[in-house]
Amino acid sequence: MDRRVVITGVGGLCGLGTEAASMWKEVREGRSAIGAFAKSEIHDLESMTGAEIKALPQHDINRGHLISMDRFSLLAVLAAREAMRQAGLSCDEGNAHRFGATVGVGGLGWDVMEETYRALLLDGARRVGILAVPKTMPSAAAGQVSLSLGLRGPVFGVTSACASANHAIASAVDQIKLGRADVMVSGGSDAPFAWGVLKAWEAMRVLSPDTCRPFSADRKGLVLGEGAGMAVLESYEHATRRGATILAEIAGVGLSADAFHIAAPSVEGPASAMRACLADAGLNAEDVDYLNAHGTGTKSNDQTETAAIKRVFGNHAYSMSISSTKSTHAHCLGAASALEMIACVMAIQEDVVPPTANYREPDPACDLDITPNVPRERKVRVAMSNAFAMGGTNAVLAFRQV
Repeated sequence: MDRRVVITGVGGLCGLGTEAASMWKEVREGRSAIGAFAKSEIHDLESMTGAEIKALPQHDINRGHLISMDRFSLLAVLAAREAMRQAGLSCDEGNAHRFGATVGVGGLGWDVMEETYRALLLDGARRVGILAVPKTMPSAAAGQVSLSLGLRGPVFGVTSACASANHAIASAVDQIKLGRADVMVSGGSDAPFAWGVLKAWEAMRVLSPDTCRPFSADRKGLVLGEGAGMAVLESYEHATRRGATILAEIAGVGLSADAFHIAAPSVEGPASAMRACLADAGLNAEDVDYLNAHGTGTKSNDQTETAAIKRVFGNHAYSMSISSTKSTHAHCLGAASALEMIACVMAIQEDVVPPTANYREPDPACDLDITPNVPRERKVRVAMSNAFAMGGTNAVLAFRQV
């Protein structure tokens, strides 16, 4: 039997807000979190803008647990706890083995990594913190979510650069459909604001000096952000049996690889993932009301993605609503498609398309309806979310109203 998978809770935090509702309110209105860095350790960069979380929310995580986490793990735990609260779920000895977690990350524990190298190379330290390895490993976020919530089912990390969260959610869907779990807490997290990481991104010449303007002719590049987004996924049977409020159904998953270039995008790889997603969901192109684009704000990404959308959707590409919410929360790497998942779920809940913020000038090569600057009310029965990563790894999800 093909088990349906539904979302019963979401949690998130980024530069826009420290819980999902406040974050969504800013996304919906097209308000951007991008600004000058407040972190004093960040200096000597050509671009000094990003989307930082200025202050974390109040929480009751004890000190013993806190000292074992780098920032990216803490963000994942905070988002996961919020999602579980909204879903009205908790684990006990009787059900913990049926609850799991998958968390996508684009990198690792950068804060601890940078502190370690500074201590060794600049300060003459002879040894580093005993928890440096478990704090920096990419799977730490998934493990820490498991520890915090008591999840004893399938738990693992997923990493595929900017598509990590969508791949993590796709993996969680598989665990439920295969009967390995009834509930999966899944999403993505990233905290890339370490000086060495930013210098590496600077070297790629893709960072904008001011803000992120996806699909606008005067775009200057992408802007990095930090954050986490998590969802509680359940089998439809499990959710209805306990009388849960269902926010949306994960209708389909589409995965592909470009096999083209480690950094440059292609048209066929993303198009293949979108086609596969439609097929997996049993949807026609005309069924999609809203598409949350990968939309990074670089010329190559925006124009390539537009071409791929046209190739898949044909004339309907001009009828559906499209936007890039990276214009508000910036590019949060491993967390990006998790935050965009929340935007899709809330678009379905409220029948409103969040806008592409900061838009100023039409680009003839990006001539679709990208919902510039102002939200649009329309019926959203089906929303699709694109995530296309460096390395040519593509993951597309479709969400459906229940």
